Amino acid sequence: MKNIKSYPTHIAFIMDGNRRWAKKRGFPKFYGHKKGADRLVEIIKELSKIEEIKYASFFAFSTENWNREQEEIDAIFKIVSTMFDENEEDFKNWNIKFVAMGDISRFPNEIQKRIIKAVKNSKNNTGLVVNLALNYGGRDDIVHAVNKLIESGIKKVTEEDISKNLYSFPAPDIDFVIRTSGEMRISNFMLFHLAYSEMYFPKVCWPAFNKRQLYKALNIYSKRNRRFGGN
Repeated sequence: MKNIKSYPTHIAFIMDGNRRWAKKRGFPKFYGHKKGADRLVEIIKELSKIEEIKYASFFAFSTENWNREQEEIDAIFKIVSTMFDENEEDFKNWNIKFVAMGDISRFPNEIQKRIIKAVKNSKNNTGLVVNLALNYGGRDDIVHAVNKLIESGIKKVTEEDISKNLYSFPAPDIDFVIRTSGEMRISNFMLFHLAYSEMYFPKVCWPAFNKRQLYKALNIYSKRNRRFGGN
């Protein structure tokens, strides 16, 4: 859009409100997650057209989501697998590079294989890098990085050392994080990357966060005065 003067290099989404969106319309929970996955694909496609945006991170399944009903968890797994299957060719055409952010070893074997396949098949793509947070928690990410450093025998740890061992490496700090549904919290998402992020909390639930909402958010970001702790 012509009125957007600056774009984030790294944009992130806490995709909240799938269940509330479905409940409000009298649909079962899984339908909200299905529409949320459809919206994810749409937003990825749109972001892939914006050359200034190099990284996009999406909170898909948190370490806390295991507390939900098993039926809902199974539905989410199926939706993730179907999303990759149905859009594999499109993701290739859009030049998307996928990164699995989190410990996917707890997922069913078939889901692990499907995620690994998507990451492997896209590793040489040079377009938008999409970090999908799967069984992810911000604190767990930092602990994971520190344990890797301990195992390497390092004696003194720097911020750069931690950054290089996070699930999302080499993604830079997040410039702009959007949490849909109006909830105003970050819920343990990419804590190390959020030190100077601009935040936006639209009231619209994720399944309704369309291209118009995306560009509205980007326009808001472009008007922010980022000072990074300065005056």
